Amino acid sequence: MIKAKKSLGQNFLIDDNVLKTIVNCIKINNKTVLEIGPGTGNLTKYILNKIPKKTFVIEKDDELAEKLKIKYPNHLNIINKDVLDVDENSLFDEKVVVFGNLPYNISTEILSKWIINLEDNFWFEALVLMFQKEVADRIIANFNSSKYGRLSILTNWKLNVNKITDIKPNSFKPKPKVDSSLIFFTPKKNFYKIKDPKNLEKITRIFFSNRRKMIKKPFNQIFNGDLRILNKLKLDLNLRPQNLSPETYFKLTQEYENLIS
Repeated sequence: MIKAKKSLGQNFLIDDNVLKTIVNCIKINNKTVLEIGPGTGNLTKYILNKIPKKTFVIEKDDELAEKLKIKYPNHLNIINKDVLDVDENSLFDEKVVVFGNLPYNISTEILSKWIINLEDNFWFEALVLMFQKEVADRIIANFNSSKYGRLSILTNWKLNVNKITDIKPNSFKPKPKVDSSLIFFTPKKNFYKIKDPKNLEKITRIFFSNRRKMIKKPFNQIFNGDLRILNKLKLDLNLRPQNLSPETYFKLTQEYENLIS
């Protein structure tokens, strides 16, 4: 009997209908697949039934990794590491489809790492990922909404995002105390060229440090009231941070990089 470890944020997905929904989001026959946190292998079984070309799994838990090796001999390439320590760009020689019931305690860190480290030639074809619903709502939020913020902007930079469905706690064992959401991501063919993603993080951090206040103070803090940039981007300094579109933040970051270069 496998007992979920709270320290690793483990909640095993046991609902067959949800598992089928996940694996049917995209065709994976004869494709390379990566599963993050396969746990007891419930989704892994459905993935293998679709006959992918290769299947990789990243499982940090030593005990679970060993059990997967026994349960699916010769079918899995098991990477027994923390996903945050894996360099996916160098791992694959073709685009992969990624599935993941992400540990809720590090889900935003995983997504942010992938976006920030993405090179022009994306290493994945699509991501099918499970998040705590509250986090998912922040990822998919549009500007002018209360959930919109730094995570929405970072995700929107390089990825197209679609929510598939919400999932109730009784689909998991043990049951989490919150609802979950399944999100489907695909790479954008064109995205704003930013030299260093840390600059986008800096701009959004300063602007959203007080989301209820007008943007005049953060704009002046970064650009010293530069009227040229103000007019170029047609900014209204009476707006609040959530009123600016992702594109506006990308352009602000580009202007900041021009300023410091």
